[in-house]
Amino acid sequence: MRIAAMNWNGVSERAALDDRCVLPIGSVEQHAHLSLATDAVLAEKVAIEAAEPLGVPVFPVLPYGLAAGFVDYPGTVSLRLSTYCALIEDLLEGLHRSGFRRITLVNGHGGNSPVATIAAEWLDRRRGSRVKLHDWWRAPATWAKVMAIDPAASHASWMENFPWTRVAGVVQPTERKPEIDRVALAMSDPGERRRLIGDGNYHGLYQRDDAEMAAIWAVAVEETRAAIEGPWA
Repeated sequence: MRIAAMNWNGVSERAALDDRCVLPIGSVEQHAHLSLATDAVLAEKVAIEAAEPLGVPVFPVLPYGLAAGFVDYPGTVSLRLSTYCALIEDLLEGLHRSGFRRITLVNGHGGNSPVATIAAEWLDRRRGSRVKLHDWWRAPATWAKVMAIDPAASHASWMENFPWTRVAGVVQPTERKPEIDRVALAMSDPGERRRLIGDGNYHGLYQRDDAEMAAIWAVAVEETRAAIEGPWA
């Protein structure tokens, strides 16, 4: 259930019946030959499809995140950590004021990991509430499905290449990219990082069969739905 399709009365009534809601969070950053908004697109889509049968409201995706390592790629937008912390806290407060007490953050970007600490600090002030961080792409069942298909999977590789993350008219390379030097990458500034990564794919093929991608997506939606559903101990 998209919040965009509801009015304030509907939200009030829904929160009184069920205090669960979902906030997808993503990033706008380089994804090789895929959309710059890949992380945001995937987080929002998996959240909406997962929550729909449950009737749980899904708020619009927070598209911007922490992507400092990619800022030398045009189109990448990265928030400062202090900005991101304040923004996440404000969003959680807004959801809380609306009556929601069990909040699932469906995350599409590994760089957003500090949100777990932000949520923990917020919960210290909002006792009785619950926040669950669900990294949809690396949740156990979804990641196992990816690895079963092809263990050479990484940022901006085939594992993020769905029909809804492709850029119209862009043809994907056909070769399998060798793995980049992760140790060197971790020590690099954005300029050095761009030279190490090149087009943006970290490792592996750029595209696989759509039937394989549909199989991964089905697992991801089911696993995300289970996270939203509970338990909420």
